Amino acid sequence: MRKKSVLSAAVAVCICLVSCETQPKEIPLVYDSESTYTLTDPYLPAYEDLPSVKTLPDPFAWSDGSGRSIRFEDWARRRAEIGAEIQRYEVGPKPGKPDAINARFENDTLYVNITVGDSTLTLKSYVILPEGEGPFPAIIGIGRGSGSLPPDLFESRGIAQIAFNFSDVVAWQQVRGQEPFNRLYPELEYLGSYSAWPWGVSRLIDGLELVQDVLPIDLKHLGITGCSFAGKMAIFSAAFDERIALTIAQESGGGGAAAWRVSETLGNVETLGRTNYVWFMEEMRQFSESVDKLPHDHHELLAMIAPRAILVLGNPDYEWLAEESAFVSCKAAKKVWETFGIGDRFGISVMAGHPHCMLPDAQRPETEAFIEKFLLGNMDVNTNIEIHPYGAVDYQKWIEW
Repeated sequence: MRKKSVLSAAVAVCICLVSCETQPKEIPLVYDSESTYTLTDPYLPAYEDLPSVKTLPDPFAWSDGSGRSIRFEDWARRRAEIGAEIQRYEVGPKPGKPDAINARFENDTLYVNITVGDSTLTLKSYVILPEGEGPFPAIIGIGRGSGSLPPDLFESRGIAQIAFNFSDVVAWQQVRGQEPFNRLYPELEYLGSYSAWPWGVSRLIDGLELVQDVLPIDLKHLGITGCSFAGKMAIFSAAFDERIALTIAQESGGGGAAAWRVSETLGNVETLGRTNYVWFMEEMRQFSESVDKLPHDHHELLAMIAPRAILVLGNPDYEWLAEESAFVSCKAAKKVWETFGIGDRFGISVMAGHPHCMLPDAQRPETEAFIEKFLLGNMDVNTNIEIHPYGAVDYQKWIEW
């Protein structure tokens, strides 16, 4: 027994030393730029050259197969690789910030004008400001200021609400080539909405940066939320913009928090072959009969949000949402946060007994906890939250790394 104890202690010391050497003392909660790493030569093989990977791919493994790294210093490059794969095989390229962009705030509305060539697109966002001088933390709600969450969650805490009108960019059921976004980028009519909409969210944040003198938003405490297709939108937006400190993704279903590979093994759920293809590139259909060839999966889409905070809310009453798949995906994704010693920045709550996109009272405490900690900076709040009905699900079989 004594030898085993000594060995265990030695192993513990080694783990501690490795952790101290490989992880920084403080890991940022949010960043000042849309993207902190530019990948100049991504490894993106043709479909026929992609290997078959039956389980969830290792989020720490370099795309070219040259190894893996769990060093936080390497994570910016690795998340950029994942982002390149998602754009190449799922949604298409998200354009960068145009040179010509201006904004104004008047009559409680933020107007952001984005010009590319001879065409201009205008984002119009109604803003609800708390009383006082600010600067105020803010939530970007998809469709309305609080998304599908109760507005009082934010009103009672002095948090501004900013509506993202996604149809200013692309309609819910886009007609390719005929959307406002297409006037700016006609060559990208093949793009999935989950590339165009996050582009719009990023331009909205650009607008907030331009009007800080008249619209006092605390850009270090900016969140985003949405439900169902808008829950997917919230995840993609935060994955591709590191200025978003908190994501609350509500009942996002297939193409959101759920992993394509896991969903393929379930019942009548939103699989890669049965999703809405106006949201993704038509080219993604090549994986519909061979999901295993997809070089990434959506646990890695979630992981792109690390080291920032995310709360995933689920509702198992709706089979189509594939909440068991989302649970497995979340367990895999959370290992990234745990590896960096920040597991409290990832929460999951799956509860039944309520309509789709309506937050039940039972899910308010965890939602409030994430808002308190990551929008208001109350770091003593407990956000080690994992509530679900999937105790019997063997999620480990999907995780070989």
